[in-house]
Amino acid sequence: MLSWLNTPLAKKVPELTVYFWVVKVLTTGMGETTSDYFVHTYDPYLVVILAAAVLGLVVLIQLAMHRYNAWIYWLAVSMVAVFGTMAAGIVHIYMGVPYQYSATLYAASTVVIFALWYWSERTLSVHSIFTRRREAFYWAAVLATFAMGTAVGDMTAVTFRLGFFASGILFAVLIALPGLAYRFLRLNEIVAFWIAYIITRPLGASFADWLAVPANVGGLNLGKGAVSIALWVLIFGFVAFLAITRRDTPARDA
Repeated sequence: MLSWLNTPLAKKVPELTVYFWVVKVLTTGMGETTSDYFVHTYDPYLVVILAAAVLGLVVLIQLAMHRYNAWIYWLAVSMVAVFGTMAAGIVHIYMGVPYQYSATLYAASTVVIFALWYWSERTLSVHSIFTRRREAFYWAAVLATFAMGTAVGDMTAVTFRLGFFASGILFAVLIALPGLAYRFLRLNEIVAFWIAYIITRPLGASFADWLAVPANVGGLNLGKGAVSIALWVLIFGFVAFLAITRRDTPARDA
């Protein structure tokens, strides 16, 4: 088992091109509306169990791969987006935990995962995902950041009453700050990456909610189902483009 986890592999995550950030934001919005649609249409507990099972299967397939595959990687990210949203939503809606508490809980979980990852591997860089053990830490961090970002986005929009559109604008501004700090203040690039990565979650989710929710809560009332389908189509198109052109394939394998 240890040898399987530590076997050197080709890099298992994509290059950090503009396409990475575009598809990442699309998956965050899609995860928000898809999760809400299924949780409010079907039995929420059954939906969460099925989503967890699909997520587990896809992540196992991703871990079994020997190199980066755009289809498998982005399917895993998409399922993390859906399940991460469900995890945050269930805690609030069905357990009554306020968003500020769930956001704090998920933030603490994220810190713990990063601490264990660094303690084990001495790096949090996504450019160093060359073993399955490092990749397992990576996916745990991705899941925790999705859940935390979901709770933070809902907290600003609902608890702080900014509304979904204003929350989206807020996070659009905030996501620029790590890049500016890296460029002009010499912020560590790994820290800058993970801050921006976390902010993509409430950024995409806020705008997706704004498109989907009724006008009486500040949205455009396009519907959760319609927005989910549109975002899935966009994600499919971008991933197909990346799979064909290999624009985000790690340099060693391109």
